[in-house]
Amino acid sequence: MRPFSTCRCLSMLAFGAVLTACAIGPDYQRPQTDVDDRFRMAEGRSDLPSLANLPWWELLRDERLQQLIRTALEHNWDLQRAVATIDEFRARALVARTDFLPQIATTVNAPAVRHTAFLVPGFPNLFDYYFLGNLSWELDLWGRIRRSTEAARADMLSKEENRRGVTIQLVSAVAEAYFNLLQFDLQLDIAERTLRSWEESVRIAQARLRQGMTSKLDADQFEAERANAAARMAELQRQMVQTENQLSVLLGRRPFAVARGRSLDEQILAPAVPPGLPSELLQRRPDVLVAERQLAAVTARIGAAKAARFPKITLTGVAGMANPALQSIFTSPGHFGVFGAALAAPIFNAQILGFEQETVEAQSKEAFAQYHQTVLTAFREVEDSLIAVQTTRSQSESQQQQVAALQSALKLAELRYNGGLSNYLDVLVARRNLFEAELALTSTRRFHLASIVQLYRALGGGWSPDGQPVEDSSKDRDHGEARARSISNP
Repeated sequence: MRPFSTCRCLSMLAFGAVLTACAIGPDYQRPQTDVDDRFRMAEGRSDLPSLANLPWWELLRDERLQQLIRTALEHNWDLQRAVATIDEFRARALVARTDFLPQIATTVNAPAVRHTAFLVPGFPNLFDYYFLGNLSWELDLWGRIRRSTEAARADMLSKEENRRGVTIQLVSAVAEAYFNLLQFDLQLDIAERTLRSWEESVRIAQARLRQGMTSKLDADQFEAERANAAARMAELQRQMVQTENQLSVLLGRRPFAVARGRSLDEQILAPAVPPGLPSELLQRRPDVLVAERQLAAVTARIGAAKAARFPKITLTGVAGMANPALQSIFTSPGHFGVFGAALAAPIFNAQILGFEQETVEAQSKEAFAQYHQTVLTAFREVEDSLIAVQTTRSQSESQQQQVAALQSALKLAELRYNGGLSNYLDVLVARRNLFEAELALTSTRRFHLASIVQLYRALGGGWSPDGQPVEDSSKDRDHGEARARSISNP
């Protein structure tokens, strides 16, 4: 008997069978979406991809904000968990790949009691020691292993896109929280200035009341407005501390006071949204890519479930060495080996396998619906961000004109009131309107900055965790697929 020659022949036969075998089940194709190829709020434009390709440190120019973002990218626990998940599914993909290879197990045995149950031709005596190797190699005739490997590869790629999505959410959350802090700083300054003005008005009203030049009603109204400004200050201080706590958690730290850089008015705004926004930009969004990878994975599992219902052919073999004396086991001619093939067909569990296939097919329909819903949600988010960016700038300009007019009206009302030409109502209304208008202007400025960040996030561009801008999402996707193929291909 020549076991090694037989093994080599069987290996070549198995390899040829694997190469010529077909993989049953549907091949994944990206679903067609019935949406316009351009966005409603970006008609006639042509260069918006340049905005999506900016790295975050070029979009967000505040040096202090950049330091906070880098700290978050390094220490945020949600991002570290997403990275660990990638390692987990990469290992799973490697495990799935091993199904292409023969499964070999080696046993070393030394029975304590001599027996006659196992005799080898050429061994006249009983033996105690033997080395035994078991071989099992499934021929992937129907593509079950290949489909399972495709599913594992798609799962791994979905986790990589999920990591990129967590990075996008993290950077945008840090930026928006920072802008909220700047808004509270400016609003707190406005509230303090207004409070001092009301305190002065209360002092004057009390003096005029003692001289009989005004009524108690006027003095009470001024006091009420002073208390309102003080209450707004307390509210802003609470919101500021809570936002610092939120930002601290994003940075992976315990709550601490966050240092500011440029004020809200000093932030360098992005230029007006450049023209052009083709809808294919949405294919770079992590959530869309995650939904697509999940659909690809469950599509591959349909093929694996179908292949499981077909007969399974496995090459098997046993080879070993035996000898009564351990010291001569490698030098004696006591080699033996048996090789063959096994055929296993589902009979009693065929109905169960059919139900499992129906389960996977239903999961495929769910993933298909989820993909389309994700695409529609992505379109809505981009449209919402576009209209926000386009309108907040003009809204801010109008509010600036309103504040300037109210400042002039307040000065005139104060002059007339101090000169005895008008009552308290003109001053009260003018100062109250100015206070609310200044707070509203600050909120609009913050919302404008946040809208740019939200548009950038909605386009899925520029958020690279390794410090490199995302210049071409298709290149990134091809690179990831090539890396996955290197793991999954036999």
